[in-house]
Order: sequence, then structure tokens, then C-alpha cells
Amino acid sequence: MLRILVAADGSELALDAVRHALMLVRRGGLQATLVLGHVQEEASLIELATQGADAVATASVEAGQHLLASAVALVEAAGVPYETEIALGPVAATLADMAERCGCDALIIGARGLGGLRGAWLGSVSQALVHQCTVPVTVVKHPEPQEVIDADA
Repeated sequence: MLRILVAADGSELALDAVRHALMLVRRGGLQATLVLGHVQEEASLIELATQGADAVATASVEAGQHLLASAVALVEAAGVPYETEIALGPVAATLADMAERCGCDALIIGARGLGGLRGAWLGSVSQALVHQCTVPVTVVKHPEPQEVIDADA
């Protein structure tokens, strides 16, 4: 059975990636387990010094679970098998490591759709993953408002 890592951070863009993965499983007839992965940025030294490492780790896991909740709800409603993974670190590198560590065959991530100079200035997790990841990466662009209207027509 395929294992597909879907990057989820609670945003609508990430939910686009979850919906795309569910569409592949339902319409495409794929037999797959989705691994809903979330990456928390590492705590600063000030946070660690003032709150303690255990408190920061607990807060990070709780925040990750909260941010995964909407993705989990979508996948559960679809009846698709899934797992969740929460990790700390730089987002792109950590997701690439997560895909390998979890034995995933592919990775799906939502994208802001920023291109060219603006995308380069702001950085791009999806672009970094395309270069760093050892498995195929699918980048799901958020539909433009006009595309959503046309899809409903």
C-alpha cells in the first residue's frame, strides 16, 4: 500500500493538499495511507530558558495536534487510513526527512502560488522540497477565486 505524506499546517492551502490527496485516493482508486505531517519551528533560546524544554516540547506537540485537526477531520470523514506525524525543525528539511523516515512514496504540499522574484524573496517550502526530497513531490496550487466560481457553475 502506498504511503503519501501530506504537509498540513492548519491553513487553507494545506487543506487543498489534503483534498487533492483524498481525490487521488477516492477517484484514482489508489490504495494508500496518508501521513499527515506537521512541522513546528524550533523554540528560541529565550523560550527554552524562560519556559523550560519540557514545557516547550509539550506546547509544540499540542500546537501541532491543533493545527492538524482540520486535516484529520477531512480524512476521517472520507474514511481514508491515516497517521499523524509532528516534528520540530526547519520546515522543508524536516518534511523531507519525515517522508524518508516514515517510508512515504510521495509528498503532497500546498503552495501559496508565489512565483518569480516575489517567491524567491519570501522563500518557498514547496520549492525547497522539490529539490531536497528523495520522493516525488506534488505541489497543489490554491485555486484562484475565479476558478472556484467556474468550478461551481
